[in-house]
Amino acid sequence: MPARPTSRPARRPGRLAGLAVLALLLALAAWSVTGLRTPEPRPADAPATEFSAARAFAHVAEIAAGVHVAGSAENDRVVDRLVTTLTGLGLDTRVQNAVGARSGGGGEARMARVRNVVAVLPGTDSTGRLHLVAHHDSVAAGPGAADDAAGVAAVLESVRALTEGPALRNDVVVVLTDAEEACLCGAEAFTASHPLAGGGVVLNLEARGTTGPPIMFETSPGNAGLAEAFADAAVHPVASSFAVEVYRALPNDTDFSVLLEDGDFTGMNTAFVDGAAAYHSPQDTPERLDRGSLQALGDNTLALTRELGNRDLGALVRPADDDATYFPLPGLLVRYPGRLVWPLAGAALVAVAGFVWALQRRGGSPLRRTAAATGLALLPLVLAPLAAQGLWRALVAVRPEYASMLDPWRPGWFRLAAVAVVLAVVLLWYALLRRRVGPAALAAGALVWVAVLAAVLAAAAPGGSYLAAWPALAGALAGTVAVLAPGRVVAVGAALVPGVAAVLVLVPTAALFLPALGMSAAAAPSLVVALAAVVLLPAWELLFPGPGQERRPIASAAVPVTALVAAGACVATGLAVDRFDADHPVPTRLAYVLDTDAGRARWVSTETSPAEYTDRFVDGPGDLGADLPYLAGRPVLTGAAEPADLPAPEVAVVSDEVRGERRELTVRVTPRRGSVRLVDLDLTVDYGVVTRARISGRAVPDAALGSDRLRVTFHAPPADGLLVSATVTGDGPVRLRATDGSDGLTGLPGFEPRPEGVDVAGAHGSDLVLVTAVSDLGRARRP
Repeated sequence: MPARPTSRPARRPGRLAGLAVLALLLALAAWSVTGLRTPEPRPADAPATEFSAARAFAHVAEIAAGVHVAGSAENDRVVDRLVTTLTGLGLDTRVQNAVGARSGGGGEARMARVRNVVAVLPGTDSTGRLHLVAHHDSVAAGPGAADDAAGVAAVLESVRALTEGPALRNDVVVVLTDAEEACLCGAEAFTASHPLAGGGVVLNLEARGTTGPPIMFETSPGNAGLAEAFADAAVHPVASSFAVEVYRALPNDTDFSVLLEDGDFTGMNTAFVDGAAAYHSPQDTPERLDRGSLQALGDNTLALTRELGNRDLGALVRPADDDATYFPLPGLLVRYPGRLVWPLAGAALVAVAGFVWALQRRGGSPLRRTAAATGLALLPLVLAPLAAQGLWRALVAVRPEYASMLDPWRPGWFRLAAVAVVLAVVLLWYALLRRRVGPAALAAGALVWVAVLAAVLAAAAPGGSYLAAWPALAGALAGTVAVLAPGRVVAVGAALVPGVAAVLVLVPTAALFLPALGMSAAAAPSLVVALAAVVLLPAWELLFPGPGQERRPIASAAVPVTALVAAGACVATGLAVDRFDADHPVPTRLAYVLDTDAGRARWVSTETSPAEYTDRFVDGPGDLGADLPYLAGRPVLTGAAEPADLPAPEVAVVSDEVRGERRELTVRVTPRRGSVRLVDLDLTVDYGVVTRARISGRAVPDAALGSDRLRVTFHAPPADGLLVSATVTGDGPVRLRATDGSDGLTGLPGFEPRPEGVDVAGAHGSDLVLVTAVSDLGRARRP
């Protein structure tokens, strides 16, 4: 039944007022999003003390001239150039040649031979060390212009600018790590054995795309002091404490993760994340890198280095008592102490309760009606994100090549379509219920969930509570005023005030998270859009028919239909604009596995839905019968392949001794193929335990030991092979599966080159050639 009239009827604003309110909010949204844009890159003749993207780009072009995976001759060339550059700037520069090791848990570890470049710019009266960190290696599939030649170049250009100005108070340590892409092993080797790794503050530079604003997305725990420094110094202060909470919950890692695990470092992690289609792919080239992103990354790096380089680092090297809450507005970073999170969430809950009470007493919505509206208000918050995710599934159905992509090559129109879909769902829900339940009750019911979310986030992810607390507080206070003092002007204000809060707080977050998570995970950022949409219900109401016009269903349907039409138009435009071609190819994942024991070879792909090219090689799901690098634990598609004349690694026993209850084995594993970038060792002992192991002079982490199996993937193996020592208990037989991996399928029997418009996907296992065999090392020979 229709909502009963309010006890104090008032003339509502007309549709022109509603259009004006929405126009203002739309302009505000555009302003908040454009505030995230990157700056114009500075030319090569910019003042010497400033950061110049043009000067930095020269480093990018040199570093990313080709693929330079850890252990390759190209990577050695990059290392030599970095040493020359830093030495030429007057820094004491050394190369750390070491072996890094990381435990993967469950009897697994990853190791690598690394060449870290470490340099020192001494301070005048150092209170601690400031570490500028980026990784100089690339993936095997692409040259890594963005990831992470841009980060290295930003460090080099920042250091050059520093040498042109007054000396800093604190020591600046440049750490350009190796084998980040393989296993984060360069960072691990630095923390484990380098004399300059005794702790300090870290600025780590990364990329997960080729464009977009650099986002300070991760900090060490207790980040209040660091957030203050960032807010004070960053030229382009794009950061969100919600991003910190999200990243802490994800399984992703960077070099920064290793430094934090060490326990002696604090700091900040920054990356630009848009343009993910080129991530880790052959298309991550210097030409594709957004020089505006490079300029912004460098501006912030230089400014923060000067700020932290002259601060007393004594307090910053230790975690603060709590984390700060912060979020971006154009040109500034809003920041307040973490101790205010619960009071704000509580205030939002109290304010919403006050709004509900005011509706019951003065607004003509009994508590039962508002409770029903609250239940109904959960629907758009659930259905809208699901609809946005459904949009992606529909796009994949129309264009199956999207299935293995995080984001399309040109995602802009699809992102707008996702926003329009969310608005269409919210507005359709509202159009169907506003007459029966009442606009005020629905607005209050929606705010109940927003306030509850603020409290839930305050408990589970405090850095994200602001997303709901401020809009709920503004909406409830404005709604209460509108109920207690009805009038046209008040109604416009009640629509505008929560709208401003929602736009300023939520729109930048959605704009950052859509590229960060990609259209393939559109549901999560779409929830942020849905929150904004329900907070804006008083503004949407001004577009619907007023009293006396309710019987015109077409007028009510026009609002959600407009959003739906906009979504369809954006999808159609996106499909027309985003077409695959030589510069924007279909990504494909294909590997070749040869088991020399069985004399059998297979084509293997990790694509969930194989592209037309990949489908030529695979015929369905398969089981490889062994855990192999980048393929283990993942569903794979396989197809029969002709065995190539490729030898498996040679396993030669160096020594085999029994000492009491222990058997000590030493073998040398030597690849017999050229350009091998990894060796995978899978050691099993029947009825026994692997208690210790050492490879190329470095102990395998203890966390990987203690079971009947040890599997280690060793990257950048030396040319003369790996010396592997293991101590096992038990008298059972020992077997070692040795697998080596190289890159490039050209020349393999049956391989067909990819046609134009199809290329290697940005995945570590793409175009990987694996050759494997098992060596039986027998039982212990006891006297």
